[in-house]
Amino acid sequence: MGVLMSKLSTLFDGFRSDPVRILMLGLDAAGKTTIMYRLKLNETVTTIPTIGFNVETITPKKGLTFVVWDVCSQVRMRALWKHYFQNTQGLIYVVDSCDRSRFEEAHYELTKILEAEEMAGVPVIILANKQDLPNAASCSEIAEALKLSKLTFREWHIQATCATNGEGLYESMDILGTYTEEFKKRQSSYFLKRVKTTTSN
Repeated sequence: MGVLMSKLSTLFDGFRSDPVRILMLGLDAAGKTTIMYRLKLNETVTTIPTIGFNVETITPKKGLTFVVWDVCSQVRMRALWKHYFQNTQGLIYVVDSCDRSRFEEAHYELTKILEAEEMAGVPVIILANKQDLPNAASCSEIAEALKLSKLTFREWHIQATCATNGEGLYESMDILGTYTEEFKKRQSSYFLKRVKTTTSN
């Protein structure tokens, strides 16, 4: 029994150092793909609406590697989001801070994502993007519109960002890295307890 638990602990030590699977969602035209390539290349890349998905490995800081899935957000494609939930360890949810008319829609879609069984406990970073534009809503206004105070049993953080110059992006990734590390530790602990219970019966 002791040897088994030791091997499992070693296995999950390795698991904690593996790249973290991140899902990036939000309404169309919120700036998700621009954010992805700003983080990967540290430059602004001209993008077109995503068809299907983009996936990139990014290293926002030494020792932290994310595999980010940027999935198409056109209305007709959102029903497919659920197929990307499995094994997600962190969620980046991007909001266009200037488009107040769609805050209710953004709240609706975020709620559906977080209510999915596969997303239970997954930490979420909300990026209040396009803060460089006039009349951008503040983080507190967006947090209220998205009813973030009602989120329970998961870490969350909202960050003011500008995809075109990178403002706020690296700070938010640092926080997400901390959250995902804690999430993975909880996953490991839960799995080890399950194994211990099973083998003792």
